[in-house]
Amino acid sequence: MHEQIKLAPIARVKNERKEIVDGNWDRVISEIALSDKLPSECLRGIEEFSHLEIIFFFHRTQRIVTGSAHPRENPRWPEVGIFAQRKKNRPNRLGVTIVRLLKVEDRKLFVTNLDAVDGTPVLDIKPVFREFLPSEEILQPAWSHELMKNY
Repeated sequence: MHEQIKLAPIARVKNERKEIVDGNWDRVISEIALSDKLPSECLRGIEEFSHLEIIFFFHRTQRIVTGSAHPRENPRWPEVGIFAQRKKNRPNRLGVTIVRLLKVEDRKLFVTNLDAVDGTPVLDIKPVFREFLPSEEILQPAWSHELMKNY
């Protein structure tokens, strides 16, 4: 059974990244421009948070992986299932990233570390609460540290 879910973007990403390239997202400042369909009041109080969680749609991803693959197609890393990696070629093409909020100007958020190219539709924005982050040690395989080295 394939239930259909209809979503509409609440914002769009504006930044210098026009091409899909992995890595160095900490150097990119992105503007998240709120849709005209939403009132500016939905951002009230957001400037009190240092970090936000951005849920977005990989709108330019064409090839979808439903089984397993090497992360970033690197054969030195093990072939793992799509749900054991953060590849953009996901079944529903959803991305989730915690970003640093730099400033708020009217209906725009300025953030860093958002791994989304210019024009990416944003589906939701949530403030990061320390209490929602894991309190125990986070375990991950060695290849993931290498992958994230220059991300």
